[in-house]
Amino acid sequence: MIYGSSTGTCESIAEKIASRLGCQALNVQDLTASIIADNQNLILGTSTWGAGEIQDDWYDGLKILRNADLSGKTIALFGCGDCSSYSDTFVGGIGELYNNIKDSGANFIGSVDTDGYSFDASDAVIDGKFIGLPLDEINEESLTDSRIDAWLAAVTPKL
Repeated sequence: MIYGSSTGTCESIAEKIASRLGCQALNVQDLTASIIADNQNLILGTSTWGAGEIQDDWYDGLKILRNADLSGKTIALFGCGDCSSYSDTFVGGIGELYNNIKDSGANFIGSVDTDGYSFDASDAVIDGKFIGLPLDEINEESLTDSRIDAWLAAVTPKL
């Protein structure tokens, strides 16, 4: 579980997911090539900033990921966004993570139907589904736990 968080929201979600999976949540600032090499499964999480960008610490993290051998690894993505104030770039950070490593040979799991989400556009929507778990702790906090539970039920057997 690797996350990038500026305000603590993505960090708390990463810790919640990690707790349910029985694994450790690691800040992307602490990511190394050996951590990637030592793990077959990676869960990557980011908050979304500006016009749909990843959290700042992820820029260095992406360099490490792009230089690592991800072929055959299983990757699940999640992210935080604001579907009201940023409905045209909702959870775009998930899309940016995916687009940077999609050709790595990794197996991506955990896509989520867009049904039940209120937004106008998102770079995280690939082939009509979110490429990872989108969460909005600002406008839809009451849905977070049930969305995490449903997502974990789908991804856990594949990890």
